[in-house]
This record gives sequence, C-alpha cells and structure tokens, in this order.
Amino acid sequence: MQQENQTYNITPANRLQGVSEYYFSKKLKEVAQMNAEGKDVISLGIGSPDMPPSEDTINVLCQEARNPNGHGYQPYVGIPELRQAFANWYNQWYHVDLNPQSEIQPLIGSKEGILHVTLAFVNPGEQVLVPNPGYPTYTSLSNLLGAEVINYDLQEENNWQPNFDQLEQMDLSRVKLMWTNYPNMPTGANASMELYQKLVDFARKHNIVIVNDNPYSFILNDNPISILSIEGAKECCIEFNSMSKSHNMPGWRIGMLASNAQFVQWILKVKSNIDSGMYRAMQLAAATALSADESWYACNNANYGKRRQLAGEIMDTLGCTYDNNQVGMFLWGKIPASCKDVEQLTEKILHEARVFITPGFIFGSNGARYIRISLCCKDEKLAEALERIKKIM
Repeated sequence: MQQENQTYNITPANRLQGVSEYYFSKKLKEVAQMNAEGKDVISLGIGSPDMPPSEDTINVLCQEARNPNGHGYQPYVGIPELRQAFANWYNQWYHVDLNPQSEIQPLIGSKEGILHVTLAFVNPGEQVLVPNPGYPTYTSLSNLLGAEVINYDLQEENNWQPNFDQLEQMDLSRVKLMWTNYPNMPTGANASMELYQKLVDFARKHNIVIVNDNPYSFILNDNPISILSIEGAKECCIEFNSMSKSHNMPGWRIGMLASNAQFVQWILKVKSNIDSGMYRAMQLAAATALSADESWYACNNANYGKRRQLAGEIMDTLGCTYDNNQVGMFLWGKIPASCKDVEQLTEKILHEARVFITPGFIFGSNGARYIRISLCCKDEKLAEALERIKKIM
C-alpha cells in the first residue's frame, strides 16, 4: 500500500530571515548552468588564485602525507612549526614581533575567524561597524549571530578610507568591533601607517576592538604593512591574514589571526568548541610556504601585473574609470554615466559576451556604480574576454 506524503510544518531558525545565500554561491550556479549548455563563460568574478603555491610547499605536503604517524588530530592552537613560521613571516615582512606561543592563532581560513571573533566579543544586540563597501561576510555573519550592523561609509573622494569626523558623530556606546580591510577589497585602496594610527587612536578612545583583515598586502604592493606595527595596537586590535591570496593556497583553508594573548585565548575558547586542528601535513607545508624569499613573490606579481594591464583594457573598453594605484588581485572601476545601473551592464556582459564580472552593489550601497574584475584568470582567457567585450560594446 502506497503511503501518502505527509506535510511537515517545519520552519528554519529566525536568524535566517535576515541572511540570503552568498551572492557568488547563487551566481556561480548560473554560470555553471551556462557552461553546461556549452556557452563557455569566462569568469572574472571570484578571487580564487589559479596559480600554484611554491614547489617546495607541494613537495613537503606530499612527503608528510606519507608519514603514517601524521594523520591524527592536531592541536587546536596549531602545531609549533606553523605558529613559529607565522611569527617569522610577520617579523621579516611587517617588522612586527609576535610571540608564537600566545599571540598567534592559526585558522581554517579567515572566514571562520570572522565567526569566532564575533562570538568571542559581541553579545546579541550589541553593535559592529562594517565598511560600505566591504566584504559581505562581515555583515552576514554579524546578522546570523544577532549583532546589529552599523555601516560606515567609504567613499572614492576620501580614497576609500573611513571618515573619522563622521564616525565621531555617531553613537558608539554599544559598538564592540570595527571591521577594517586594508589593503581594501573591493576597492584596492592601499593601507598607510597614517590610517593605521588613526584606527588605533579611534579604538583606544572609544574602547572598540579593531579587526583588520589583511590578506592582500603581498599582491601588486611594494610595501606590505600591518596595523600591529603601530605602537600599542596589540592592546586593541586583531589582525587576520590568509595564505589563500598571498601564497596561492585558497583551497587549503589556512589563515591566522594575531593579537594580544588575552584576546587570542578568548577566541580559542570559541574555536576549540567548533572545530579541530588542521591536517599536520598541510600545516608543515604552509610553514614551508611562509619561508619563500622575495623572488617567489616577485614572480607571482609579475604574472598579476600582466593580468592587471589586460583588466585595465577591459575597463577602458567598458568606459569605466579606475585608480591606477590600486593594489591586490582585483581591479575596481566606476561605470560610465550612460549606464542606467551596474547590473544592467554586468548582465549584458554575461549573456552577450559570456564573461562574468562582479557588480559592486554586492559589497554595499556605495558600490552601486562600480564593477570588480578578478585577476585570477589566465592571460589568454583575459585577452579572450577583452575581445568578446569589444564585440558587444
């Protein structure tokens, strides 16, 4: 006898009401469907490095994966070799001294760090400052965790830096965290010691924790700097870094955060109840990647430099304006006044030229007249995208 389907009255948690599926998760399904139909879409959307890490890194991974004793659970705090490698890397390139035993916490990518830090510092109903435009995850995870998001403006005329006069006029009494991201994504605005000093002073004045997300400082940037190089910054700042961008390891999911020992311990309380340590072979290989010399970064950036030139030609073809001083693995440009809106342009490019470019509105209302081109695409594909776009414009 066939059983009738039973209807269940099940609803999701209320927290999902204010959160939508990540834009790239949705859009890449559409791109995948177009590719399945034989349309051969060139994706200039997501920032997933397509070049490999160093050969030494891969060799260590393969070698350590054959160790029969290396497949067990690993420490929540990361293995000593990786923590020391991160400390050495910060000292060599950022001139920042970190205690590898107490001031560094390896992460399974920076995105999980956003979750852990918010859980460790922000109670439901308290506020976080989030940049507009900015990385969408700062907003979505804050919403999921019951924090109140307060956007602060980044504007092109202010070089995409916070307007501190505007911030000082806000009621900051319930603000616990301020998310910053320099070098900036999506705009490519670079960091400066002056900006970092202003952020540290602001944090001290208002008893706010600044969390600076710093994964792009090695890409098309001659002078990597860290907010932790400012005197006293460890007392009120946390900095994220990621091997996804700087060392071509996005799928490895290896990042870190650095701060004072007390902050790190609070975050570890959260992290140790959510996940376990990373695979030992990956950690040892990551430690090897962090020891790369200047020539490896230079070679990586030579490739990005060629791609950046092609991305600039695409911007020119579209009539977009952009700042040549941008750093990082994207090019951010303002659409021409003749375009009604950015999605009209990006959808035309997707469906007529079969090229996927990210519309700036996904990063906030201040990105509504901008597009972002990823440099994570082979030169020949970028060149082909340029020719396709020329034909439809």
